Parts: sequence; C-alpha cells; structure tokens
Amino acid sequence: MDKYGLIGYPLGHSFSKQFYNQKFANEGIDAEYLNFEIPSIDDLLEVLAMNPELRGLNVTIPYKEKVMEYLDYVSPEARAIGAVNVIRVEVNGGKLVMKGYNSDVIGFTRSIEPLLKKHHEKALILGTGGASKAVAFGLKSLGVDSVFVSRKERVGTIQYSQITEDVVKEYNVIVNCTPVGMFPNIDNCPPLPYEAMDSRNLLYDLIYNPDQTLFMKNGAGYGAKTKNGLEMLLLQAYANLEFWK
Repeated sequence: MDKYGLIGYPLGHSFSKQFYNQKFANEGIDAEYLNFEIPSIDDLLEVLAMNPELRGLNVTIPYKEKVMEYLDYVSPEARAIGAVNVIRVEVNGGKLVMKGYNSDVIGFTRSIEPLLKKHHEKALILGTGGASKAVAFGLKSLGVDSVFVSRKERVGTIQYSQITEDVVKEYNVIVNCTPVGMFPNIDNCPPLPYEAMDSRNLLYDLIYNPDQTLFMKNGAGYGAKTKNGLEMLLLQAYANLEFWK
C-alpha cells in the first residue's frame, strides 16, 4: 500500500488526512494518508526511513522553507517563491529521490482571481512565512503589487503600526497569511483600521476554521468583500494529486 502524509508542527488543525483518506476510499485507491507531527525538520529522515512506502508528502508550518535543503530537486516556481509545500517521493535505482513543488500558489491564484476587479492593484500580505511568499508570487502573476506586513521590523516589510486609513484605501486587497484568528483563538484578529474599509476592499483569509474569522467579520461590517481559505485548500489538494501521479 502506498503512503502519503503531512509533516509539520503542530498538526492539530490539519484538514489533509481526512480529505485524502476519504478520497482514496471513494475511488478505491490502495493508499493511506498519515500525519507526521515532527518537532524538528531533521526528523524527516526518520519518517522516510520508517515509511519506505511513502510516495508523497505535504509540508506545512513551520517547514515550508527549511525542507528545501533536504530535496534533490526543487521546481523553478517553488525556488522563486522560496517555499515547498508538496513533495513527490520516488525510488530511482534503489535511491530515494525527493522533488519539491508549490501547490499553495496554484490554489491561491485560482481562488482569488475571480474576485479581483480593476481597482485591485495593490495588496497587503499579513505575515512573512512560506505561504505569504506563495501569495506574493501569485498576486504578481495576476498583476497585483504587494507589500509584506510584519510584527517586527524586517527588511522589505512594513509594520502594523504603519497601516493608516490611507494605506488601507490604497492597498485595498488584504491577505491574511498568519494564524491569527484561527480556531480556537477566534476572538483575535490582525490590528488594522477596519473602519477605513468599504466595498472597494477585498479581504482574503487563508484560515478556513472558523468559516468567518474576526478579520473577515470586521471587514464585511464596513462593506468589504471577504473570502476564506477553504477553496484554496481544496484546489491545492487536487494539485497535489497531480504532482504525486
């Protein structure tokens, strides 16, 4: 039986295991999907050694960037993004070969594209991790310029304290790539001047649990269009299967 799985830490919020195992069962595929909650990326080698039937992996927080040094091949797109979230595991001449790709950008781009209007020319990306890099890559491919927002001072970012009402009006697409507001901490949201938002704003949250985060509720309360990350997750999941074929 082929095995697939997810590496990350922690994995309590993961949707992948149930999704893939249900899909395998529905389609009569002799495979199973497992969660590998590893406290260090170095533990990946043990996961591979203990599971010789592995044919594919997904990668989530906090290893999307760190995992790249363990791979034999990284796609040009994933290399440009600087993050890998899906790995194809092959055995070639008795040697294990791992190839890294990025399906986050596929899922995000296909999900947000129908919502973009002509006035959506600039975006704020909340967070600086692997997912945020895929989002920036995807937005650029759709003709939207973006700026990263960080809690700390970092090169190439702005801080939340610098986001004024005028900034929100100019950068009227805001994508939350942080875990702020995710279950069970549903009463939290990124600190933004929500009162400056209106129908020209688009708020996209990569979080899908809860369905409507406080970030989304606050924006919607002032007329902003909102969307959560569930469709992105599903589109990404189907893209993963193509990489594993």
